[in-house]
Amino acid sequence: MIEVLAPAGGVDSFHAAVLSGADAVYFGWGNFNARRNAKNFTAEDMRQCAAFARVRGVKTYLTLNTLLGDGELAEALNTALMAAECGIDALIVQDLGLVRLLKKHLPNMTIHASTQMSVHSADALLLLKEMGVSRVVVAREMDKDSLKALCQKAKELDLEVEAFVHGALCMCLSGQCYLSSILGGRSGNRGLCAQPCRLPFGIPGGTGHDLSLRDMSYIEHIAEMRDMGVTSFKIEGRMKRPEYVAAAVTAVKSAAENKPIPVEIRTLLSGIFSRSGHTDGYYNNALGKDMFGVRTDSDERLSEKMISSAHELYRREIGRVNLTSEIKIKKGNPVTLTVRDFDGNTVTTVGELPEMAVKRETDAQFVTEKLKKCGGTPYIMTEVSCDIDGGLSVSGAVLNEMRRKAIDLLTEKRASYDGRASKNNTVDEFSVERAAHKSVTLKSVAYFSNAGQIPDDLSGISAVILPLETDFSKLSLSAEIPVLADIPRGILHNTDRILQQLRSAKENGVKAAVCGNLAGINLASKACLPTVGGFGLNVFNTESVKAVSDLGMAATVLSFEMSLKDAVSCTGNIPKGIISYGRLPLMLVRNCPNKNGGGCKSCDGHCAITDRKGIEFPIMCRGEFSEIFNSRPLWLFDRKKELSGLDFEVLMFTDETPSRVAEVLAALRKNAAPDTEFTRGLYYREVL
Repeated sequence: MIEVLAPAGGVDSFHAAVLSGADAVYFGWGNFNARRNAKNFTAEDMRQCAAFARVRGVKTYLTLNTLLGDGELAEALNTALMAAECGIDALIVQDLGLVRLLKKHLPNMTIHASTQMSVHSADALLLLKEMGVSRVVVAREMDKDSLKALCQKAKELDLEVEAFVHGALCMCLSGQCYLSSILGGRSGNRGLCAQPCRLPFGIPGGTGHDLSLRDMSYIEHIAEMRDMGVTSFKIEGRMKRPEYVAAAVTAVKSAAENKPIPVEIRTLLSGIFSRSGHTDGYYNNALGKDMFGVRTDSDERLSEKMISSAHELYRREIGRVNLTSEIKIKKGNPVTLTVRDFDGNTVTTVGELPEMAVKRETDAQFVTEKLKKCGGTPYIMTEVSCDIDGGLSVSGAVLNEMRRKAIDLLTEKRASYDGRASKNNTVDEFSVERAAHKSVTLKSVAYFSNAGQIPDDLSGISAVILPLETDFSKLSLSAEIPVLADIPRGILHNTDRILQQLRSAKENGVKAAVCGNLAGINLASKACLPTVGGFGLNVFNTESVKAVSDLGMAATVLSFEMSLKDAVSCTGNIPKGIISYGRLPLMLVRNCPNKNGGGCKSCDGHCAITDRKGIEFPIMCRGEFSEIFNSRPLWLFDRKKELSGLDFEVLMFTDETPSRVAEVLAALRKNAAPDTEFTRGLYYREVL
């Protein structure tokens, strides 16, 4: 079944979505959704909206798609329990630890993998299936070829595929953006992105807003996407007005049903909200300048003109629930009307005794005409079966009243919910295991962006990580220092090549693969290489440590959005570490900012983007994606005592020269204070 999925940032938008024809609506409640700045819902709003949707056969999905600290897991579980008791149809989840807990404590609850999980490769799907996920919300960066391959794999695994088809485009792959948290302490992974990417950031030859993309619109491609196997067409916009929601639903619904989109709806949708127009660049693999855009004054003025005309799209209730009815008008017996829906609900109303006809007897045509008058309700009476004795009369007013009573009773039945998904829960038994202090020897692991950075003196380094693209056959390191291969986090089309590289790496002595994406874990498994979790998995709590352990990780790097206190106290059954040095990655992007400037020919894979204060942020290209790094390196060497309880630290060398690498490693051995401009990252800042 094809689904048009609409956003709702508040109750008004929820009703606009349903009344304009959405098949499902997603919304947030509480502190654990990726749009915490939207109006969102109260607990009572959630109950009422779930019932309103249930009456109309519309599904409801609650977003619990943020990273959670250990101290928040119990509250998140109770939020999930409340959602289950309200009859919410599914939860949209990012945190791997929460997925693990939900399957344990709410086994009947349906789980959708949020786009914040950064799923953009078919190789991630098997793991999601094993984790108990039934639907995946794919990354917006996928083109039609990679999406088609993912849909084929999803069909094999009986997984549903949900894809965005209209709305805002983030510059960064969802779930891999740390720009807002590093620059302002407000994390997109925690639902409070401040959208710094919409501020002036310039590349040589660019427009000065070189991190801002136009809004996406794939409405022209919906039929093709449906044929590929996409089952849910998602509209972005929980921060937008009800009028926008109604316009987008109307257009997407028409396209999904193979109906022509009226010219006035096309005009309304293009004008009601955009950033310099719309783009389908990712879908068509047409990257470059045409994908960039900002919200202009002209866009704002056009939106205001369009608002009033959009009200008509959701002013009236539309019939969407099919009913059948049986009426008996028998001599000497009260009139009875039985109404059924196609979900198995049945109601019966009993009227008065029919009168003897004086002028005109009541016939099937008259009765059918009255019972089919369901306008202004969510119902369509598709069939009326009549059993009528001759010579009797029942007034139209009586028939109308019986129809209204039957519909009211049926609505009450459809709105009710027996809490099936919440039964057998054990949420009250859950508590987070706190870490006891342990004394361990902190190991230091060095990541190098290329083998040419590796100095002769690696004393103090326990292991080396190199990009998977490295020619490991030419690497000459001491046999005492194990080498790990880092799999790119961005994988669209190169899975066969990556698998070949993993097998070659293993043959040349590589001991394990570092996986910053679920797809990488599956690929490493195919190559029979042990795995270590990278920072891109966003391991943020004890349960997510256990979750990646369940996936086969031998160790894991914790999220650098955690406070140091939380990182140290985080438990689990595998070694854990943090990044202690290096330029932290801020964005993983498919459409490199330089494409809005001089283009790839103007650089050798290394360039920089500058903010409005003149601060430069290096950009490095790798495979099918580019990465934007912080302007200054993280430095914790002089805080080693505070890392006690962690098993290892990771030093990230990105654009450092070999001589600078040697200086940093010398500082590591001395636990030295910084000798350059530096940052402590978020380890002492309690990111919001």
